[in-house]
Amino acid sequence: MVEWSDSERKTVASLWGKINIGEIGPQSLARVLIVYPWTQRYFGAFGDLSNAAAILGNPKVSAHGKTVLTALDKAVKNMDNIKAVYAPLSQLHCEKLNVDPGNFTLLADCLTIILATTFGPAFTPAVQATWQKLLTLVVTALTSQYF
Repeated sequence: MVEWSDSERKTVASLWGKINIGEIGPQSLARVLIVYPWTQRYFGAFGDLSNAAAILGNPKVSAHGKTVLTALDKAVKNMDNIKAVYAPLSQLHCEKLNVDPGNFTLLADCLTIILATTFGPAFTPAVQATWQKLLTLVVTALTSQYF
């Protein structure tokens, strides 16, 4: 079990409260699909993903990006029980969707980049360190069914 200080909890809550899911989620998923094009293989039903403009303008990418970031709310609200909260999603992605578990790390990295560019100097190394702690736990929880 991971220990969270009061300061870390406040940092996560503060940052999460400033995140616009409707913007950050789609930007993060689109970045993954653009920077790591092999991840597109899981989104064959999304239509045109042939170039950056198509991905950025794709309503299904946008909708799924919102879904992904909305699911992150579960981690923020259950910081002491992330593995259990994400067990059903881990099982879905492992057994039914067969998503490469490394893709969760790619998404977490792209999300961090989007947050850094969105919040600029307010996304300090201390804020990033706390955010990375949360995302590491989420990635670990999402990959738990794989091993």
